Amino acid sequence: MSIHKKDVKRITTHVLRSMKEQGEKIAMLTAYDYSSAKILDEGGIDVLLVGDSASNVMAGHETTLPITLDQMIYHAQSVVRAVKRALIVVDLPFGSYQGNSMKALDSAIRIMKESGAHAVKLEGGEEIAESIKRILSAGVPVMGHLGLTPQSIYKFGTYTVRAKKEEEAARLKSDALLLQELGCFGLVLEKIPAHLATEVSQSIQIPTIGIGAGQGTNGQVLVTHDMLGITKEFKPRFLRRYVELFDVIKGATEDYIKDVKAGKFPNEKESY
Repeated sequence: MSIHKKDVKRITTHVLRSMKEQGEKIAMLTAYDYSSAKILDEGGIDVLLVGDSASNVMAGHETTLPITLDQMIYHAQSVVRAVKRALIVVDLPFGSYQGNSMKALDSAIRIMKESGAHAVKLEGGEEIAESIKRILSAGVPVMGHLGLTPQSIYKFGTYTVRAKKEEEAARLKSDALLLQELGCFGLVLEKIPAHLATEVSQSIQIPTIGIGAGQGTNGQVLVTHDMLGITKEFKPRFLRRYVELFDVIKGATEDYIKDVKAGKFPNEKESY
């Protein structure tokens, strides 16, 4: 039983820090709409990420790159309306912060003002330091993201494990320390060797959230559609499906069609 289940009405960045200090793992999932966010929040999730993965699972794009800032704000607004307890973090989408710190600040402020979310997340390390500084200077909490950074997929050309070589691993460790020094409240580590994720997690004071990064991080995150088995094609090694909703929903749809076709729905009790 989580020590925070009953005694914390709202998860904050301070609560996450205390969870790391007390050795309690942080549970994080993605959310993009009111109905699913309400279920996840009532289930006791600690953090909800309004991820740019909406580009994939909600809109059907091959990558996260096409989703816009306006679309991210729309999804974030829907999630915020549903949530009473979880901390809500919103991805800054591709093109809204890279290479222009003033644009990054404007993007972050729009998300906070128009959605009511609690924090933003940016992919990258030293190369986006100025953007992070400027956003933090406005009082907006920032979560970092290192390792596999999907917004840079065309740069890397593959979704394979990152930082396996010594040079890239050293850069990742340096970036993690830099993000902490800049003032980030947490850090996502995606698809990196488990031993490296553990080393990074132990070397910094801010919480780390892993995805495909082993057990040594301070928490875990999955895309909800993957965890629930709504998506069928995506089968990475790190994914655990807790239910196969694709099959459940498909079966229910088939039963509904049969009942309609056979004149069994609605019955007398379901009619006025």
